[in-house]
Amino acid sequence: MELMKLEIVTPNGVIFDDEVKQVTLPGSEGEFGVLPKHATLVSLLDAGIIVIEKADGSEVAVAINSGYVKVDEEKTTCIVDGAVALSGEDSNLSKALEEAKELLKKAESSSIAIASAVSKVEQIGKSF
Repeated sequence: MELMKLEIVTPNGVIFDDEVKQVTLPGSEGEFGVLPKHATLVSLLDAGIIVIEKADGSEVAVAINSGYVKVDEEKTTCIVDGAVALSGEDSNLSKALEEAKELLKKAESSSIAIASAVSKVEQIGKSF
């Protein structure tokens, strides 16, 4: 099974650093997925949800407000202004969901993108 390294970095430090199967990112031109051995690219990220499929098949979602991503064949690095993990080992999910909604509402992006991301946050909340 092919894996790639994914890092998500905020001004407060690294919030995710692990090997993953794939990641779906909220690009400025629309949502896109990255798999191992992806062509090199750099893209702006809009406010939205990063969905990570980990090596064990589990999914983690991270709400971000903006940033950029650098993709190489072996590694994907997301540099974001703010992020809130919405799933995984977080035992206080309801607090994380509220923080994510606030983060997304403060983002300076299109209102349609914000509404879509907030809707995804609410769907994640209902699935737990």
